[in-house]
Amino acid sequence: IEKNKKPLSNQDNQDNQAQSDNLNKENLNDNRNNKKAGNQKQNNKTESPEKENNMEATNNRKDKEQEPVDNKNFDVENIEDQELSQDETEQDESVKEKEISEDIRDEKFLELQAKFDDLNDRYLRLFSEFDNFRKRTIKEKLDLTKTASEDIITSLLPIIDDLDRALEAADNEDNKESVKKGLELILNKLKTTLRQKGMEEIKAIGEDFNTDLHEAVSNVKAENKKDKGKIVDVVQKGYLLNGKVLRYAKVVVAN
Repeated sequence: IEKNKKPLSNQDNQDNQAQSDNLNKENLNDNRNNKKAGNQKQNNKTESPEKENNMEATNNRKDKEQEPVDNKNFDVENIEDQELSQDETEQDESVKEKEISEDIRDEKFLELQAKFDDLNDRYLRLFSEFDNFRKRTIKEKLDLTKTASEDIITSLLPIIDDLDRALEAADNEDNKESVKKGLELILNKLKTTLRQKGMEEIKAIGEDFNTDLHEAVSNVKAENKKDKGKIVDVVQKGYLLNGKVLRYAKVVVAN
């Protein structure tokens, strides 16, 4: 075999050398890659707990950060719910207050309406009573003016009868003195009757002249100083009715 072997040329040797070098480089690279992979695995093994711890810490931090946010959100929701409930209660209270105020207003209105009706009824009754009283008084006044002299006339009727009898007696009686006495009696009876009704004669002769009671018709010369301003004669008698002048006395005054 060795005899049959052919000696290698330089070119072949160079090629073989290059191939071997390439194989060696590839082996070195593979070894290096294997080492790196092993180191990475070891590093991963060593770093994995740290990474896990870091991840847990970050997760805890995130949870902690999320917890206040959640708590804040929960608090905000609670506050909003409370505000809504307060608003609802306030609205309910306002509605109740309005209803109560309306009820009170209705009650006051009814009370005022009842008072108004009562006062109006009283006013109408009083007005009708006053109107009836006014009409009644007017009628009574008219009746009184018509029949005011009834009492006086009835009291004068006997005197008229006496005068009729006196006239009949004067025609048959020759004695004038008896007729005169009969007339004097009738006159005194008339004066007495009128005096009973409140009429009286105004005194004049010998009295001082009084413009409230007397009316001067004429003046005469006084005989002495005592008679100055005195009434010396009566032309027409005057009369009073319950202190009121019915007729002034017409007199003659001395000056």
